[in-house]
Amino acid sequence: MELSEFFAENPTVALGFSGGVDSAFLLWAALHYGAQVEAYYVKTPFQPRFELEDARKLAGQLGAKMTVLETDVLDLPQVACNPGDRCYHCKNAIFSLIRRQAAADGWPVLIDGTNASDDAGDRPGMKALRELEVRSPLRECGITKKEVRRRSREVGLFTWDKPAYACLATRIPTGRTITHSLLERVEQSEDALFQLGFTDFRVRVLGDAARLQLPEDQLQTALDRREEIRAALAPAFSQVLLDLEPRKKEGE
Repeated sequence: MELSEFFAENPTVALGFSGGVDSAFLLWAALHYGAQVEAYYVKTPFQPRFELEDARKLAGQLGAKMTVLETDVLDLPQVACNPGDRCYHCKNAIFSLIRRQAAADGWPVLIDGTNASDDAGDRPGMKALRELEVRSPLRECGITKKEVRRRSREVGLFTWDKPAYACLATRIPTGRTITHSLLERVEQSEDALFQLGFTDFRVRVLGDAARLQLPEDQLQTALDRREEIRAALAPAFSQVLLDLEPRKKEGE
């Protein structure tokens, strides 16, 4: 199936919209192929501020209707206690919220940006999508992440080379309780690294320390600028550790 066929068969859709590479391209595709679509962004403590900014920017450029919903997933004990299936409970809460609002707004089909490169066995959140009958056109049409990036670049979407960015909760070890303050410290630290020019990294929590994971081509720079990095992250973490195992790039 081609995306054109999917939207011909489903001309009225609601999109779970994150502002990332996949959902950005899917929003463009829905509009391009003549579907009526409304993008729903769910703001939670797990999303950094720049994701909402990117989502609004992209929707504005495309002239798409976008609704921002808000929920505190940390109100759910099965999310805050951070078990191995946290992603399932979080995804279930977020897409249940979108489905309720989309149904109230008159949208019969709910879609998301899961692509054909996403391993269902590796993504517990996909169980929630299946249970809620969320359609994934990119996956159904066999479109991989690499293809999404290529097509996004061809049509001029600024998200085409946006690094993959998992939610902030993934920075906290399974089993450690997630709190607002811990998420804020992680986001503050990642913002600081962005300001220093680093990209495609993670600031992971290890005890009371921040463990930095960087791509191989940025490790030496981090070593050279270690004092600058330590000072930048000091307001959030008293200890900063550099993981010498390079962070793998997308697709590796």
